[in-house]
Amino acid sequence: MGNNIKYLIVIVGPTAVGKTSFSIQLAKHYHCDIISADSRQFYKEMLIGTAKPTSNEMQGVRHHFIDSHKVTETFSAGRFEVAALQLLEELYKKRDIVILTGGSGLYVKALCEGMNDIPAVPKCYRDALYDELAKEGLDPLVAELKSVDPLYFDKVDKKNQQRVIRALEVYRATGQPYSQFRDDKPRERSFSIIRIGLDLNRKSLFERIDRRVDEMVDDGLFDEVERLRQYRNVYALQTVGYKEVFGFLDGDYDRVEAIRLIKRNTRRYAKRQLTWFKRDPDIHWFQPDQMKDIIRLCP
Repeated sequence: MGNNIKYLIVIVGPTAVGKTSFSIQLAKHYHCDIISADSRQFYKEMLIGTAKPTSNEMQGVRHHFIDSHKVTETFSAGRFEVAALQLLEELYKKRDIVILTGGSGLYVKALCEGMNDIPAVPKCYRDALYDELAKEGLDPLVAELKSVDPLYFDKVDKKNQQRVIRALEVYRATGQPYSQFRDDKPRERSFSIIRIGLDLNRKSLFERIDRRVDEMVDDGLFDEVERLRQYRNVYALQTVGYKEVFGFLDGDYDRVEAIRLIKRNTRRYAKRQLTWFKRDPDIHWFQPDQMKDIIRLCP
């Protein structure tokens, strides 16, 4: 590539489809680094339930934003955007290609397009805010809104709890004020983006999900969640694979039911991921075994 164009190859798709292994093989082909856009693999303490690749599985390919933060830290999509853009600037000094992979659509969008539109926020943020509302009332939430987003605070009906919570859930999920999404314009990037989607037929995908959950359980998922019990209220742990085990630890149901719920909720999550990514007309869809066809599409 003598034209000095920089490329970001984005590999997306549902959980368990094979993004990690595929991206590693592609990175070895291009001799480049991988940036993870998995919003849970950032956290050092979350290993088994996030299907985080081991050092052996990485096969010498350098990964970024894996084990980069403590579970008590909030690493929002907005903060990821800033940090990943800074990293890309450094990586592009040595390579013309970098791979971005992950199933967290909001984080992929943040790096590729910027946080311009009001994003879809994971339900756990809203649930946590309503829990705070029930325990402490509306006043502390209004005070938080005044601190983090004075522009919207001046406009909003401060007695309308739905609007206050909507603004705060966006801020907590993205790290950026709600008012910015209402006014901001799309951001241009200095690199070219090639978007690749990996998918399988539903039967094969769901079988892979079930096998992965069984492997996580065998690898010690329940023990991992027990160790993280003191952090159960942090956002990253209010997600599939962790919340179901917390229910078991609370005595809400038995171990067999917890595993069934993890599998069911993971399948539902995979469907939501596909719905998100299928909305993007720029994504080229392939099967995970079509490496040669994907390389022909890439630079």
